[in-house]
Amino acid sequence: MNMQKAQQYPCLTAQGFTLIEVLIAMTLLSVMMAMLFGTMKICADSWEKGESKVTDVNEVAVVYNFFQRHLSTALPLWDDFSSDPNSGIRLFSFQGKPDGLQFVSYFPASAGKTGAQLINIQAARDDEDGQILNVALTPFFPLTTGEGWQKEEVVLVKRVAHFELHYFGSDDQTGEPYWQDQWLEKEFQPRLVKIKIELDNGIFWPEMIFDLKTTISAESAGLATEAAVSADSAQP
Repeated sequence: MNMQKAQQYPCLTAQGFTLIEVLIAMTLLSVMMAMLFGTMKICADSWEKGESKVTDVNEVAVVYNFFQRHLSTALPLWDDFSSDPNSGIRLFSFQGKPDGLQFVSYFPASAGKTGAQLINIQAARDDEDGQILNVALTPFFPLTTGEGWQKEEVVLVKRVAHFELHYFGSDDQTGEPYWQDQWLEKEFQPRLVKIKIELDNGIFWPEMIFDLKTTISAESAGLATEAAVSADSAQP
């Protein structure tokens, strides 16, 4: 009778999964889920690193373009407005130290600044970002009486571990040029400026070397200064 019932209803003889089979299936599922989430984490980390790399490259490009645009076109002018008339020493607008420099350059009209600007770049300390590379912009020529100088400061680079400058040129424009640690109280601009920046996060920044397009004599600098003063005075 039982045989007949089993033949008539074959589904009654089917057996379910054993406990071991269920455990094996759950183990395999867990391994697959772990591999899936591991792969997703690797992809997320790679994406984050890629974005961080793009950000680092963009920061280098911004800094390089800043120096390329303004330092390469620095104006060889006399800084009569910062010089002490009682000392009898006439300072040149370009002054370079191992950890900072100043020069004069024009900004494009789109920047909202008119006339020549004295650009001062110096490493400084910041409570939040550690050592930073600070840029101060000041109108090079005096403004209308009673009008402020409108000095503006911006941070060019954050988290700076090391900032170093070198200047390539001769001492009197006739001798053999060489790399110098500073460029002070000279009557002309250097031929080249080398900038080295290292960040505290270990990201590599290549050395940047810029060719100053104008390295004229002191006499020509005087004529250029007079022309620049006239040009600034003519602006509304």
